[in-house]
Amino acid sequence: MSDAERDIGVIEEEEAAPPSPPPTAPAAGAASFPRRGAEHKYLIAFAVVLAALMQVIDSSIVNVALPDMMGTLGANLDEIAWVSTGYILASVIIIPLTGWLGNFFGRKRYFVGSIIIFTASSFLCGAAHSLTSLVIWRIIQGLGGGALMTVSQAVLFESFPPEEAGTAMALFGLGVMVGPTIGPTLGGWLVDNYGWPWIFYINIPVGIVAAVMIAAYVHDPEGQRKPASIDYQGIALLAVSVGAIQYVLEHGQREDWFDSRFITTLVVIGVVGMVALLWRELTTDHPVIDFRVMRHRQMWVGTILGVVMGVGLYAMSFTLPVFLQQNLRMTAEQTGLTLLPGALATAVSMAVVGRLTNKFDPRLLIASGALIFAYAAWQLAHITGESGQSDFFWPLIWRGVGLGLMFVPVTTITLAELSVQELGQGTGLYNFFRQLGGSFGIAVIATLVARYTSQFRAIIGEHLGVTDPMSLSRLNMLTRGMIAKGADPQRAHEQALRLLEGQLMGQASVIAYSRIYMLAMILILCLIPLLLLVRTTKGAAGAHAVME
Repeated sequence: MSDAERDIGVIEEEEAAPPSPPPTAPAAGAASFPRRGAEHKYLIAFAVVLAALMQVIDSSIVNVALPDMMGTLGANLDEIAWVSTGYILASVIIIPLTGWLGNFFGRKRYFVGSIIIFTASSFLCGAAHSLTSLVIWRIIQGLGGGALMTVSQAVLFESFPPEEAGTAMALFGLGVMVGPTIGPTLGGWLVDNYGWPWIFYINIPVGIVAAVMIAAYVHDPEGQRKPASIDYQGIALLAVSVGAIQYVLEHGQREDWFDSRFITTLVVIGVVGMVALLWRELTTDHPVIDFRVMRHRQMWVGTILGVVMGVGLYAMSFTLPVFLQQNLRMTAEQTGLTLLPGALATAVSMAVVGRLTNKFDPRLLIASGALIFAYAAWQLAHITGESGQSDFFWPLIWRGVGLGLMFVPVTTITLAELSVQELGQGTGLYNFFRQLGGSFGIAVIATLVARYTSQFRAIIGEHLGVTDPMSLSRLNMLTRGMIAKGADPQRAHEQALRLLEGQLMGQASVIAYSRIYMLAMILILCLIPLLLLVRTTKGAAGAHAVME
C-alpha cells in the first residue's frame, strides 16, 4: 500500500469515528471542592457540628463552675484561673497547626483522634482530685479541642458542593453561636444539681457519638500529601510567641499591663517570636503554617472582616452576661434564658442566609447585618440598672439577626478561593486570627470597663458631696433603715455609706457598659467600608462567582 493510500485510509477512519467532545474548562471550584461523602453531607454536618458544639460549650461552661472548684480543691482565684487559662493557651497554639497535623496524620485520623483526646481528658478532668492534675488534663483537653472547630469547618466546606457553601457555613454557625448561650445555663444547672465534675462528664456521650459518625462518614481530602519533614523550629516559635501573647491578653488587665515587668517581657517575647515565626515559615520549603494562603485576596480580606466582627461580637457577648449577673443580680440560669431568644434568632437567621448567599451579593448581606447589629448595640447602650428581662428581648433578637447575616457570608467568601490542599491551612489561620482578635477584644474591653467605671464614679461623686441635700436625704433614709433592722446608730451609718457607695459604683458601671456598646456599634459599622475590598458579584452561582 502506497503512502497516499494509507493517508486516505486514515482520513476515512477519522471521518467514520464519532467526533470527540471539545475540551471544556473545569467547572469553577470543581478541583477545589471534591464531593467525596456528599451523599452523607447532612450526617457529616450533624457529626462535625456536634464536635464543634462540644468544644464551644466546654469553653463557656467551665467558668460557671470555678467557684465550686475553688471550694473543693482548696484553690484561690489566681490558681483556679489556670483551669481556663491552660485550656485556652493549648487550644490557641494548636489551631494554626491543624492544617499541617491533618496532612501529617491524615485528616480523618487526626479529627477522630482529637475528639478521643478531648473526650478522654474530659473524663479525667472530672475525676481529678487536685488542682495540678485538673490543670494538666485541661491542657491536654485544649490540645484536642483546638482542632475540633477548625477541622469541622474544613470538612463541612468540602462535603457540600460550592453552590451550597452558604448552607454548610450556616449549619456550622448554629453550633458556634448557640453554644456560648446554652453553656452557662447548662453549667449552672449541672453544678447546682450534680456537682462540677459533671460539666466534664457530659462531654463523654457526645464525643463518642461524634467520633463514631466521623469515622464512618468523613473521608480524607483527595490530593492530601504527608509533609516531607517536620518543622520543629516553626512549632517551637509558634508555641513561645502565641503562648506569650495569649497569656498577656488573658492576664494583662489583672497585672496592670505594662506596669508589670513580667507582662512587658512577655509582650517583647511574643512580638519578636511572631516576627521570627513569620520569617521562618515564609522561607522554609516545608512550613508547619503556610502563611502563603494569605496571598489570596478573599482570604486576607475575609480574615480582617472576621477579626473586626469578632471583636465587636465579643464586646457584647463578654460584657452582657457579666452585666446581667453583677448589676441586675440574675442567676446563671436566668442569664441563659435572657440570652436564649437572641441565640434562636441567630439560628433562624443563619438558616435563611445560608440560602440567600447563592442569590445575593455577599457584601449586601454583610452590610445589612452590620447595620442591624449596630442598631442592636445602640439599643443596649440605653439599658439602665432597673432594666428587666423584657428590655433585652428585642435588642438581642436584632443582634442575632445581624450576626447571622454577617457570619455565613464572611466565612464563605474567606474560604472560597482556596484549593483542597490549602483549605486546612486556610481554616486554621482564619480561626487563629479570629481567636486572637477575640482575645484582644476581651482584654481591651475588660480594661475599658474598669477605667470607664472609675472615671464615671469620680464624675458622679463630684455631684454627691456631704452638702448635697439629695445625698444627705438618701444617706439618712438608709441609716434609719439599718437602725430599724437592729443596728446601732454608728454601725447603721457605716452600712448606709457602704450601700450608697455600692449604688454609686453600680450606676457608674451601667454608664461604662453603655459606652462599651456604643463602641461596639462604631466598630461593627467599620465593616461596611472594608467590604469595598471584597472581590465578588451578585449571581445565582453563589460561591462560584466568588472564586471566579
